[in-house]
Amino acid sequence: MTATNWRAALPALSSPSLVLREPVVEDAGALVGLLSLGDASGFALDRPVTQRAAEEFISRAQRDRHDGLSFTFVVLLAEARALVGLVQVRRLDPAFEGAEWEATLAPFARGTGVFAEASRLIGSFAFGPVGVHRLEARVLLQNGRANSALRKIGAVQEGILRRSARRGDDYVDQVLWSMLREDWKGDAHAPTSPRIH
Repeated sequence: MTATNWRAALPALSSPSLVLREPVVEDAGALVGLLSLGDASGFALDRPVTQRAAEEFISRAQRDRHDGLSFTFVVLLAEARALVGLVQVRRLDPAFEGAEWEATLAPFARGTGVFAEASRLIGSFAFGPVGVHRLEARVLLQNGRANSALRKIGAVQEGILRRSARRGDDYVDQVLWSMLREDWKGDAHAPTSPRIH
């Protein structure tokens, strides 16, 4: 797949236990439940998440993919085809060399290896056909599970973004993580040691 083909249609990405594909309108109901979780990533959605909001999110994700602004995958368990997550990668520059990603998993899928496996698929796609050079993630400081998961897949902690995200009436700190193309080892990607820049 070339750098521009993904804008016409996203490929399905698969591993022995997962399938990642672009969301379709039939996923809206499952996405309402997933994105209504208290700790779900924002994905630029207003809260509370309604069926209509989920359908509009899916339409916007398809338009943004076509325009080369972002790509979005739902995460499905391969055997059951149950939707357990959502991942979106947005460009930070016109060439899509810098990108930011966010992900949300259903609570029962956390700590099971689903995030690491989905990350390998997303990373290989982003650093390969899309041509990303740098992939960033911002995670709430108090989200220990997500910060640990990013460390396990080899992301580098670059710093703390003080009071950079609003949660209700408060501003909270975020951790800035990054991965670079030259550090990516594809499906065999594994960190050699925890790294903090």
